[in-house]
Amino acid sequence: MIEFTDFDRLAMWRSLQLASAGINSTRENPRVGAVLTKGSEFLAEGFHRAPGFPHAEVEALNALNDVTDAFGATCYVTLEPCSYQGRTGPCVEALIDAGIERVVAAMEDPNPRVSGSGFAILRQAGVKVDVGLCSEEARAMNPGFISRMTRGRPIVWVKNAASLDGKIAMADGESQWITGDSARQDVQRLRARVGAVVTGIETVLVDNPRLTVRHDEATIDWPDQVPVTQPLRVILDSQGRLPLDAALCLEGGPILWVTTKSGFNLEGRLGDISHWEAPADAKGRVDLTVLLLHLASLGINEILVEAGATLSSSFIEIGLVDKGVLYLAPKFLGQPARSLYNLAPAHLADAPTVFISEVRKVGDDLRLDWILRTE
Repeated sequence: MIEFTDFDRLAMWRSLQLASAGINSTRENPRVGAVLTKGSEFLAEGFHRAPGFPHAEVEALNALNDVTDAFGATCYVTLEPCSYQGRTGPCVEALIDAGIERVVAAMEDPNPRVSGSGFAILRQAGVKVDVGLCSEEARAMNPGFISRMTRGRPIVWVKNAASLDGKIAMADGESQWITGDSARQDVQRLRARVGAVVTGIETVLVDNPRLTVRHDEATIDWPDQVPVTQPLRVILDSQGRLPLDAALCLEGGPILWVTTKSGFNLEGRLGDISHWEAPADAKGRVDLTVLLLHLASLGINEILVEAGATLSSSFIEIGLVDKGVLYLAPKFLGQPARSLYNLAPAHLADAPTVFISEVRKVGDDLRLDWILRTE
């Protein structure tokens, strides 16, 4: 068993802190931070900002006052250094060429293209490699990337907002706004971290949402030098009813229009819209399991489902929800109002159950974070 020192822990904690700076911008890539030290001195640090930008280790090397300072240094990094040529060169070669003496990594890269080969190359070059420091924290930094590499699908967040009596709209459909400004800004931060926001056509037709991230309004952190981007907005629309003048079509950012029938085209539709014909499930709706596989093929690590009762319930019933967020407003909408979910278990034993992982106040509202129990 590796004996890590307090200094090792301090350096790795700093690396994790750095990795979090890319939480909204790395998109298909993992969030990674790196620190270079020599003795008890911190030499330089870096994090991965976005696809096409240097990886964390290389950014740290580039931040050195003198590249020769890296000779005999230790590199603390939250993920195994890559060993293949992608948009940037292999990090293992950069570390070896710089004369790094030791690499301390939080975890092995789950990407099959790396998956231990980076460590092997470093060791073959005489670099001491220690793995496993703060591994749980490192895994928590990249749940979607790990899921896509190991399960072939992104992780799924489901966000809902309701009154204290579990209602999402008045009987006539009026729903803006149940929650307060603080909760809505918190949702903006959820949108900012994911690669795609998924909704159903009914939500588009009834609420006419934009589903974009208002970075300035919600004070979203974004790395310097990186162009601000929007998550992919995915509209599930089996029958092809997406209006030409829907607010989300008039807003900047990419859209994936998903139908289950062919014959639809994008002629006359504004914005950056692409179309995908998905297989239908037994109810004639978009097959959600296949949808997740398709989004993974597009490099999506995390999705946020922002939808009405039907689509949210479908993700729950199939067991596809990894993380749930429910905002509860301190108000009662009453019996005629529309309910939060369209779930109808035949027996109490059949009711989906969740583990509530966190409860906290967001402005005047409550935020409940939950995890669906699948066993």
